[in-house]
Amino acid sequence: MQTIVIIGASHAAAQLAASLRPDGWQGEIVVIGDEPYLPYHRPPLSKTFLCGAQLVDELLIRPAAFYQKNQIEFRHGRVVAIDRAARSVTLQDGSTLAYDQLALCTGARVRTVSLAGSDLAGVHYLRNISDVQAIQPFVQPNGKAVVIGGGYIGLETAAALTEQGMQVVVLEAAERILQRVTAPEVSDFYTRIHREQGVTIHTGVSVTAITGEGRAQAVLCADGSMFDADLVIIGVGVVPNIELALDAGLQVDNGIVIDEYCRTSAPEIVAIGDCANAFNPIYQRRMRLESVPNANEQAKIASATLCGLQRTSKSLPWFWSDQYDLKLQIAGLSQGYDQIVIRGDVQQRRSFAAFYLQAGRLIAADCVNRPQEFMLSKKLITAGTAVDPLRLADESIAVQALMG
Repeated sequence: MQTIVIIGASHAAAQLAASLRPDGWQGEIVVIGDEPYLPYHRPPLSKTFLCGAQLVDELLIRPAAFYQKNQIEFRHGRVVAIDRAARSVTLQDGSTLAYDQLALCTGARVRTVSLAGSDLAGVHYLRNISDVQAIQPFVQPNGKAVVIGGGYIGLETAAALTEQGMQVVVLEAAERILQRVTAPEVSDFYTRIHREQGVTIHTGVSVTAITGEGRAQAVLCADGSMFDADLVIIGVGVVPNIELALDAGLQVDNGIVIDEYCRTSAPEIVAIGDCANAFNPIYQRRMRLESVPNANEQAKIASATLCGLQRTSKSLPWFWSDQYDLKLQIAGLSQGYDQIVIRGDVQQRRSFAAFYLQAGRLIAADCVNRPQEFMLSKKLITAGTAVDPLRLADESIAVQALMG
């Protein structure tokens, strides 16, 4: 009987394992994960799970019974090597496992910093369940938290801590929060919202050290400013886990390089999710996406490939972020835009859409509490339709009419 081994046990692995039986795979399916949990939803970690509103079992993508019914085996361990010639993987405990086909769902890990004091108690990153469980004892009403990094994970964490009564300071090295991924208007909006909620935001600051006796007590910046802290959370991005692929001789370039069928440079190995770099036909360039929808879409393609079928996708990248009562839905990728069009009152209200145009065509949209504009944007971007900026901005024109 043939065996598919899946390395990694997050969103991509969960969807891949679930897709294999319907696609006709009759052999063994073994998923190897280095956490003692079945695959779980990660987005709630910095939101409802951090707030204590969800238990671990409620995070699971699928219950244990589903995997048992579909004869999907889970093994707890860390793969340290791939032997392509022998078609086997070696785990950290020295055991080996043979495969006929292999799937790399290795994901990404937090980008760490080499700050003085970053090893003190009370200093944390946030990526998995154990990270949040380690943070929760430090979350106290009126406690002081410093979040280093003003990206989405930092802002979501700041919102969750604020809602639990903590006094939160966000420190961002760039000139504005979300600078890498949004227009200034959107950065200004989130700055306003967080300040209205009581968060202090400082931009253009460089953190130099975390100080304290045995545990974090303050964060120091290059300009001499100091911020008291009972809890420090560092959120400065992630890096793809590509070491196994590199060591196995696979092609790697900002992620594991894959084709439209999710095949790596070795035909018996596929790669999907945060660790994979694929060509996007909508934007006509290669990219590595850190996104649950992308992981799920690629998993379905990879399942077909592993089962001897052919399935491709022309799906639009999309993302979301929940902060306070705001649901941000992001359609597409805004890099390279030459015009921004705002629909709604971004300066006073808590609902708007920011449309990113390039040469008269919509390439991306940030939609806050605007689900209709989000759906409209996905359709317009995918179709490559030329749009009238004045009509997009005119709220007297119904969203449905903008499709014309």
